[in-house]
Amino acid sequence: MNYLPNTDADRKQMLAAIGVESVDDLFACIPKDVRFDRALDVPEPMAELSLLRHMQRLANCNINTEQMVSFLGGGIYDHYLPSAVDHIISRGEFFTAYTPYQPEVSQGTLQAVFEYQTMVAELTGMDAANASMYDGATALAEAAMMARRVGRKGKRVVMSTSIHPEYRQVVHTYLHGQGWEIVEVPTREGITDVEALEEVVNEDTFAVLMQNPNFFGLLEPVTAFETLVSTFKTAQLVVACDPISLGVLRPPSTYGANIVVGEGQPLGNPMSFGGPHLGFFAADKRHMRSMPGRIIGQTQDVEGRRGFVMTLQTREQHIRRERATSNICSNEALNALAATVYLSLMGKQGFQEVAQQTTQKAHYAAKAIAELPGFELAFDQPFFKEFVIKGPGPANKLIEKLLDDEILAGVDLGRFDDTMSDCLLVAVTEKRTKEEIDYFVERLGESK
Repeated sequence: MNYLPNTDADRKQMLAAIGVESVDDLFACIPKDVRFDRALDVPEPMAELSLLRHMQRLANCNINTEQMVSFLGGGIYDHYLPSAVDHIISRGEFFTAYTPYQPEVSQGTLQAVFEYQTMVAELTGMDAANASMYDGATALAEAAMMARRVGRKGKRVVMSTSIHPEYRQVVHTYLHGQGWEIVEVPTREGITDVEALEEVVNEDTFAVLMQNPNFFGLLEPVTAFETLVSTFKTAQLVVACDPISLGVLRPPSTYGANIVVGEGQPLGNPMSFGGPHLGFFAADKRHMRSMPGRIIGQTQDVEGRRGFVMTLQTREQHIRRERATSNICSNEALNALAATVYLSLMGKQGFQEVAQQTTQKAHYAAKAIAELPGFELAFDQPFFKEFVIKGPGPANKLIEKLLDDEILAGVDLGRFDDTMSDCLLVAVTEKRTKEEIDYFVERLGESK
């Protein structure tokens, strides 16, 4: 809180009202030998003006993308955020709203989530979408769980290692103890090895998980996935994708996806040191009752007026306990509202323009870097906005060196795979100018 309004007199009055002499009396039930019996080791109190200056100095120690040129990616991206997004989500009626349990007083929040679901469904090409997934990783794990509920049989999940490593870790965590087998398929030249995939998908497989564009930014052979999964009727094809990529790539529904998930951060949400963000989740209409999270529906009141209600609430808190389809409880509606405002402002043409500029600038940067002595593209595959470069030395040293030039160079892939310690994952969005890209390339060339 910026301001604490309770005076000593206020506190004394409250203590008297509940019948105790002091704040210490409130803790009388706690044994003395376990109480904290000394003063806190914190600085002396400051005047408000001094405290604000102190906190501002601390905040200035952080590096942000307004001070640096960012080529960071790997799931979170520095896309343009229209000013109107923050202005609208900061309005009191949205900013303080929590889960809309009472529809009669929550029509604004319910309508915003309904519009968000509609936009996600149109973007992915799926029939229905939900709200309040935590992030892309948990959305993928929840999709694997849903695939088992829908398939009703099978104990095998097949997952490509081209999926984000942290997403795969979350899937392993969610599925741990279920008695299901997780088979990870290797990559070849940065994309899923289709031959290896064909060897492990069988009648016992209830879900095939893939990411397109994948963790390396590369486009997967999606038609091969569609053909393979269609052979096994109980296997659900789950596709994780970057929503911005759908401005230039065909939606997953066109190549047989049963469930589409992803990280919604690029849609009007800041990077925010990794969160809070939102996962989006869309599926076939016939499986809507098996979806996790919340689904907002449109209805009419007794007077025929348009209204909105919380149609499906699948979490354990709603008396479902072990029959719950999900234990996700936090409401991500504010992040979803930011995505809704962003998509509304951009419109179809603007959204496509963002995706096209992102693609063109990423390819311009990749071509320029590949021409530098000692540098090359790690994979000769089509990509969207991210690509992997191999340098003459450890990527972490390169990243550290370019910080001095006010450049966030990318993600060190050695963090995830020791054999890729000389590889750097670079992301280029529509925000990067030609001058910034040329400066990045120049500093890379001088970094050896």
